[in-house]
Amino acid sequence: MKWTIVAIYVLSILHIHFRGRVRLPVFRQLFDHSSVVAPLNTFMHALSGVPLTPFLPTSRFPDLLPLEQNWQMIRAEALNLIEMQKIKAAEKNNDAGFNSFFKEGWKRFYLKWYDASHPSAEALCPNTVALLKTIPNVKAAMFAELPPGAKLNRHRDPYAGSLRYHLGLVTPNSDRCFIDVDGERYSWRDGQGVIFDETYLHWAKNASDQNRIILFCDIERPMRFRWAQKINKWLGKTLMTAASSPNDTGDQTGGINKLFRVVFHIGRYRRRFKAWNKTVYQITRLALIGGIAAWIIFG
Repeated sequence: MKWTIVAIYVLSILHIHFRGRVRLPVFRQLFDHSSVVAPLNTFMHALSGVPLTPFLPTSRFPDLLPLEQNWQMIRAEALNLIEMQKIKAAEKNNDAGFNSFFKEGWKRFYLKWYDASHPSAEALCPNTVALLKTIPNVKAAMFAELPPGAKLNRHRDPYAGSLRYHLGLVTPNSDRCFIDVDGERYSWRDGQGVIFDETYLHWAKNASDQNRIILFCDIERPMRFRWAQKINKWLGKTLMTAASSPNDTGDQTGGINKLFRVVFHIGRYRRRFKAWNKTVYQITRLALIGGIAAWIIFG
């Protein structure tokens, strides 16, 4: 049984690494979070009810059409938040999923996050929140800002149970502001939506001199079988709700982000150790991971 589990894990990591045209360096892949959750995401890919391609046509998701039809109303509420300076980075290191983006100037305001509560969104964006409630497949939504000159490094998102939807609200309408998914580029345009699989390697850049604001949504991945869809729904409700992050006081902070605040502070010592001697740091890291792997396999 133990060797079966090891084999499943190894094969799952190989699947994640070799899917698509763009790959991480092997050493980085071994320590990437996508390797940790590889068996779960391999399950989602294997039973996906939509093609495994970097981009998907929005026509496959007709229930999202009201978002494009009402994009100007959505934009008006986003612009109001900009004036109030409510689209911002996390203030207390309590947004593990997007923490690395904040140093690049990326900002967000949560409208919905699975089953978590965000009273601030209902108070400040009532029309957009009401519209989102009419589309059950939208499991999470936020306004996301990418300022001029900002770049988000190449990465995979951790959960393959969802697909990503972007709706352009205030964009440069230029090819200088784009997202690259598995080597294919898309440039945002006002009022236009796009769907992509965020478990392919992707990165984004705003090389223009104008701001970019989009509606950013997680859409539940359709699965081929009803039982698989139920598993996906349950995992989203339990795992992803635990990753909720607040806009303001009164919004829900999930357990993962409560833990992340503690881990972040501990990580300061790790970063000091790495800055002191990077070679010793990497040797220590490999030794610890090797020790854990040996204990799992031979213990």
